[in-house]
Amino acid sequence: MAATRLIALHRNKGKTVLQTLTDRTDYATNPEKTEKGDLVTGYECDPRTVNEEFLLTKKSYDLKSGLRYDNEVIAYQIRQSFKPGEVTPEEANEIGRELALRFTKGKHAFIVATHTDRAHIHNHIIFNSTRLDGQRKFRNFFRSALALQKVSDLVCLEHNLSVITPRPYGERSRRKEYPARLTVRDRICVDIEKILQDAPRDFEELLLRLSENGYDVKRGQHTAVRGKDQKRFVRLDSLKDGYREEDIRSRLASGAGGLGEPVRHGQKISLMMDVQKKLEEKGIGYARWATVYNLKQMAKTLLFLRDHDIETMEQLDRIADEQSGKKDELLEQVKISEKRLGEIADLRRHITDYVATKKTYVAYRKSGYSETFLEEHREEIMRHRKAKEAFNELGTQLPSLHNLDEEYKSVLAEKRKAYAAYNAERNKAKEVLIVRENIRSFYRAVSEQPERNKREEKQH
Repeated sequence: MAATRLIALHRNKGKTVLQTLTDRTDYATNPEKTEKGDLVTGYECDPRTVNEEFLLTKKSYDLKSGLRYDNEVIAYQIRQSFKPGEVTPEEANEIGRELALRFTKGKHAFIVATHTDRAHIHNHIIFNSTRLDGQRKFRNFFRSALALQKVSDLVCLEHNLSVITPRPYGERSRRKEYPARLTVRDRICVDIEKILQDAPRDFEELLLRLSENGYDVKRGQHTAVRGKDQKRFVRLDSLKDGYREEDIRSRLASGAGGLGEPVRHGQKISLMMDVQKKLEEKGIGYARWATVYNLKQMAKTLLFLRDHDIETMEQLDRIADEQSGKKDELLEQVKISEKRLGEIADLRRHITDYVATKKTYVAYRKSGYSETFLEEHREEIMRHRKAKEAFNELGTQLPSLHNLDEEYKSVLAEKRKAYAAYNAERNKAKEVLIVRENIRSFYRAVSEQPERNKREEKQH
């Protein structure tokens, strides 16, 4: 998890641009905060001469553009703070570099200084407001802070870190209120429930699956387990109702399996959290999945789940079906409009042909339907007859060309509007279908691994 903030740096009153830059970069690269400077890296600049290099680029811009403002932004600072204990200083510096490269698109020089002097590791990223080519400056666009946070979330997910789930202001807890934490026993119950959902054959297989998930299992008079971050073993008999050894054996014997809802203070485990947990485990199933898909795709998938508040596969399936339904409905509207446009075009052509060939057909009738006259004017007479047949099939009073033109314009406008909406819904449907397939393929790869292990054991 990383929180970000974008800060515009202006020239300080009474100081030059160089002095202001020096103040900011000296604080960022302070050896006491950056492991004696080992956690300071640069892009298209040397951290030791970053101020002078920034200034040279700015002078190049001044000469090329001839523009200069008193209160202009001389640089931007990104602060990126990580959850305590989630990253190493070196990984934090790498993540900061990736964030800056993506956010600036590699067009601005920057330094990344990782501070370790506080409980939470954090980055100070300072990038030049002037581009490397000296042609333009960074534009602090509307909602740039939100864009920065989204890029940071994407990079964090690619590094298997958690991300911040945004909540509406009205739903946020006050400072005096604290959210309930998942206890060690609750976490054990959650993992047991997930295994029960897969219907293990017996209690021994359930314990084996717990071992595969990183638990140490101690057998004896009382079965106990210990997770990765636990100091002591926890007896199954000390868990809440439904997860004690006797309860588990009873559920397996009756074929009840999972309760259908993972236990977490009465709430379902987030689909996003479940996928992240399996990604962190990085078993053989993950390796097999990663040969077809990549972590960047899954990072985008997890952000989609978070941004659309999707908690379960059922919810994802429902959204996918609804989105596909909207797309198909709009496509049908487009087809109806296209059909009507074709009908109007045909009718206009028939009216035009009828008027243009009317004199010829009247002359043909006065000739007593002469065969000679027919051969001389066959094409005009056939067009006239075809137009009359079309009018007869219409079965209503023939509209005027003016009315047809007005209707054509109206239907064409409706078609264009429906087609634009269809394109938008089609892109949304495509996105959610890709997300669903990514999740399904990932779960298939992970769930098939135990069976594959059994077959390999039998072969050996």
